[in-house]
Amino acid sequence: MQVLDTSAFIHEYHTDDEQVSIPLVKEELEGGNEYRFDAMEGAGMELHLPADETVDRVRRAAGETGDAEELSETDTRLLATAFELDATLVTDDYAMQNVAEKLDIDVQVIAREGIEEERDWKFQCAGCGREFDEDRERCPICGSDLSRKNPA
Repeated sequence: MQVLDTSAFIHEYHTDDEQVSIPLVKEELEGGNEYRFDAMEGAGMELHLPADETVDRVRRAAGETGDAEELSETDTRLLATAFELDATLVTDDYAMQNVAEKLDIDVQVIAREGIEEERDWKFQCAGCGREFDEDRERCPICGSDLSRKNPA
């Protein structure tokens, strides 16, 4: 079973596996590619609404990897759907791939290369330079903005 992200419809991804998506994907496709969503739904693609508890679990995992700010509501719910259904997530989104790795969700990439390693991002203060493991609105020491930084 494969859970299809918006990029699967944009790149006209084909598979013989059972397909699942969420209604929010159709909203992202407005203006050109929603016809593919409708056609695939008519051909048997299932729609799934993940449980709130699973969505919260995905948000926690995204917070742990530092990808929470990068994920849209659609991304979060697609990850939750793949987690609940023990399905493969079809996406090119690197932040989604990173969180999927954290949650042991299989990923199929479409037009890009997949991630090579899971990353737990660090956050660095623009003012005092201190680093933090978790993203915050502002630095608790000096009040400056934090930016995401590659931990390597």
